[in-house]
Amino acid sequence: MMKFRFRRQGTDPQREKIKQELFAFNKTVEHGFPHQPSALAFDPKLQLMAIGTKSGAIKIYGAPGVEFTGLHKDTTAVTQMHFLPGQGRLLSLLDDNTIHLWELVAGPPREVGGVKREGMVCLQEVCSYSLPGRPGIESCSATRVTVLLLLRSCELLCVGTEGGGVYFLDLPRLSLKDGQTLLQDQVTQSLPEDYRCGKSLGPVESLQEHPQQPGKILIGYSRGLVVLWDLSTRHANHLFLGKQQLESLVWERSGNSFVSSHSDGGYSVWAVASGNPYTHQPVSSSIPYGPFPCKAINKILWRTAQSGSPVLLYSGGMPRASYGDRHCLTIQQDKEHVTLDFTSRVIDFFTVHSVELEKEFDDPSALVVLLEEELVVIDLQTPGWPSLPTPYLAPLHSSAITCSCHVSNVPPKLWERLVNAGKAQQGQQHTHRSWPICGGKNMAPLPKQQELLLTGHEDGTVRFWDASGVALTPIYKLSTASVFHTDCDPSDDPQDPSNDPDAQQEEEWPPFRKVGCFDPYSDDPRLGIQKISLCKYSNKLVVAGTAGQVIVLGLSDERSDHLVDVSVVDLLQDREGFTWKGHDRLEPRLKPAPFPPGFQPLVLVQCLPPASVTAVTLHAEWNLIAFGTSHGFGLFDYHRRNAVLARCTLHPNDSLAMEGPLSRVKSLKKSLRQSFRRIRKSRVSGKKRVQEANAALAEQEEVAPVQRRIEPRSADDSLSGVVRCLCFADTFLRDGTHHGPTLWAGTNSGSVYAYALEVPGVGLGRVCERSGAGEGSACAEAVLGKEIQLMHRAPVVSICVLDGRGKPLPDPYEASRDLATAPDMTNAHSVLIASEEQLKVFSLPKVSAKTKFKLTAHEGCRVRKVAMVVFSSTAQEDYSEHTLVCLTNLGDMHLFSIPGLRPQVRYDCIRKEDISGIASCVFTKNGQGEEKKSHEGQNTARDCSKVGFYLISPSEYERFSLSAKVLTEPLCSIHLDRPPHFCTLNVESLPLSLPGQTEEPPSTLSSPLLDTPLDSPLSCADLTLDSTGELTVEDVRDFLTTVDEAENNLKNIKEEEGRSTGILIN
Repeated sequence: MMKFRFRRQGTDPQREKIKQELFAFNKTVEHGFPHQPSALAFDPKLQLMAIGTKSGAIKIYGAPGVEFTGLHKDTTAVTQMHFLPGQGRLLSLLDDNTIHLWELVAGPPREVGGVKREGMVCLQEVCSYSLPGRPGIESCSATRVTVLLLLRSCELLCVGTEGGGVYFLDLPRLSLKDGQTLLQDQVTQSLPEDYRCGKSLGPVESLQEHPQQPGKILIGYSRGLVVLWDLSTRHANHLFLGKQQLESLVWERSGNSFVSSHSDGGYSVWAVASGNPYTHQPVSSSIPYGPFPCKAINKILWRTAQSGSPVLLYSGGMPRASYGDRHCLTIQQDKEHVTLDFTSRVIDFFTVHSVELEKEFDDPSALVVLLEEELVVIDLQTPGWPSLPTPYLAPLHSSAITCSCHVSNVPPKLWERLVNAGKAQQGQQHTHRSWPICGGKNMAPLPKQQELLLTGHEDGTVRFWDASGVALTPIYKLSTASVFHTDCDPSDDPQDPSNDPDAQQEEEWPPFRKVGCFDPYSDDPRLGIQKISLCKYSNKLVVAGTAGQVIVLGLSDERSDHLVDVSVVDLLQDREGFTWKGHDRLEPRLKPAPFPPGFQPLVLVQCLPPASVTAVTLHAEWNLIAFGTSHGFGLFDYHRRNAVLARCTLHPNDSLAMEGPLSRVKSLKKSLRQSFRRIRKSRVSGKKRVQEANAALAEQEEVAPVQRRIEPRSADDSLSGVVRCLCFADTFLRDGTHHGPTLWAGTNSGSVYAYALEVPGVGLGRVCERSGAGEGSACAEAVLGKEIQLMHRAPVVSICVLDGRGKPLPDPYEASRDLATAPDMTNAHSVLIASEEQLKVFSLPKVSAKTKFKLTAHEGCRVRKVAMVVFSSTAQEDYSEHTLVCLTNLGDMHLFSIPGLRPQVRYDCIRKEDISGIASCVFTKNGQGEEKKSHEGQNTARDCSKVGFYLISPSEYERFSLSAKVLTEPLCSIHLDRPPHFCTLNVESLPLSLPGQTEEPPSTLSSPLLDTPLDSPLSCADLTLDSTGELTVEDVRDFLTTVDEAENNLKNIKEEEGRSTGILIN
């Protein structure tokens, strides 16, 4: 009978069909700001913006929810881009000197999660071109492209080169026009003798088409010469003999003058007059920030306004000695002068203005500035030129991301209060005009629920993001720095210059204004947020930081000035022989401090020693929080301000836990040294090991599946006392008849502690009414009920208690408020403990093993992240399954049934080399309370998106979905205006209507993302994350020692080549 115990069963067709109806892995959208942007373009007709990156990606944005993505075959930086206005086509120039034409093209239908999508469209490369070298010149630098100019007819592309030549390409074929090339020698022949001086004119720096006379272009050379060239007659109409090194050119709208900017920080205005073909001097010249040497003005724009003087905008030009390291852009109009001061380099900028030829003025409405780390939009119609809040492309990494948390199905009242608190924060800094980049139409239905993504940052802030749709929009920012005395204390700031009469007399020059929110510098690294827990029903928030601080906050709609209560919890419990060598604790404020509307601190719990908090959990219904560090864990009643429990988990050899982050380098060396020692100690001759293994296999009577041998971990490992997870549960711990509150804690050494709790007002499995009488004196108590030690001492990643039906217990308040099905308290409960090596279910209260799955032994990987998720079927509305989702150190996703722990499906999610991406992954916490009672008493599963997020760069989250039923992806439409002779695709022959939608015109394209490959277009770049999630020494050690073994034992992860964003025909 035992011979059949390990026999592998065949696949059940019915079960496979159910799996297809439940599970489907899709990478849907990238949230955040593109990593390492290098180029910018704008289509004034379609109101679309494109951003190119150094990794060769192109991302097109319109109205919120309208997004397209393309990727060049080679991971080469995009240096320039130009839209063909109104056509949905884009030209890109790469750093390898190739020119590419992109367009939105249709593709075959696809199937997503069992649902067949109609005709697809993606941003696809149509053709490319590279300029040939000039005859007789070995070096190709002469034909290296420096600038592109697309004529208004969209039929001709002008290409300026380093050798001074201008080439002309036919569109859309990107073919060189014979006999049209303008070489530098032809221009030199027309120059006066005194200007030639035997010098080269230098590279072509700028090409600009005449705004009123098509076919005439300005050609600006680096030496300073500007030529007005007539394409039809192939003759120079006018020569402007500039003597200062040229940087850029721009026409005035009427075409009667143009402006040139130069390397000395100045700009000149030139008049275009008929008559004399030579102009030796400009009408006017100015060095705005002179007379001392200034940096070059890299780009300049001149926009006329009906309201008065023209608006002048330029980047650079700062005095070298004083402000040469500033990243600035200046706006001037009449007497108004503002120098926008950014914290990262200016890549490019453009204005949103009127482009109709019949209009007399430009009338710019907005300025869009692409910086190296963020996008800034300035409202040019509002006095003072305030900035606009960005509905997308917000810099997630304004301060380095240290942790994240996702909250689904946010109550409307909480959502409204957060939005109002966020609006109050904006104040006068932002304008409320509409977003100027509004091309396309978002066709996605309104989200059925509101979702929040919370990110913790190195500067002690927690940012709240609207993650309900494709666009990740900032809502509210919480700062915890005001709870402490820091190096940058508001009370220590100097007097406000606006209130100082002496300061008002001496105005600052240049007139700087800080703009943007990217700030990579932290006042104090101890402020960094490590863990976040939010109760969406009680509006309570717990944030824990790097210096052992745990802050409980409550939501308030009014400003408050109050003193924050402080409690100290000593986790060492006076244990002898341990001395903390790390950083000091943060000093709390001893006086009342002002707190704006939003989340306001109620109590500060300070752990001693002040080590980084590694785990935190909140049970708002019991008014309890639990927290853990590398020294132990504690339990605190924030309602009564009372420390309930402090348990030290240190091993006598845990000296590393006392060193703190200041000894990180030394600790890493020590850890690696210990690892190599263990490897040498356990290494036996290869021949002997093979003989022993063969002998052992020969002695076995029963044939078991192939499993890897797992070596037990030493109890002397450093950091064995680190608390990895905490969990509250109302379950059976003392006996099988009485249930009550419990606390579970898991450590890095495979130890699990279970405490029975006595909570005032909670008894006999139900929450009693808070009478208030006699309850104020009662305190919560904790008694150790069980202590479990896993055999191999593998770190405990997650603990979850299952009810009598084998389902996770609901979140606090969900059962008491009838928001979820009450847990089954009649049958025996069980606890699921996930370690790095295996998943195991124990019965309660006896804690006897029921079932397990040895993931490391079977698959050769280790568990990194675990989540309990409920999946709804696409075929049956009332059918759903609770599933355990597990992310491993190899970046793959395993799904298991619970409580049986049967493997369901496996997906490749993250590259195994991307340690930071794996460490930063966060799942939707919607597995608990997913079933809700209907009016008829039936249980109906809610349609919640089973999603996850992980960092693919310091500034971007990749969003993925595991559900076959709910998918959040771009779904948008674009109205195109393509000439018939220009079309490479007959769009009119394609179906253009979505079910339930009215028909659009034939040239309307719409788009959700195609199935994305394993590798993001940005993942191949050289990325460095400052701090991400729970990246530990164990992660690095595990990666270094198991990659070779994993490659030999596991099938290779599929490496897909490109990534193209698809779009569904509407």
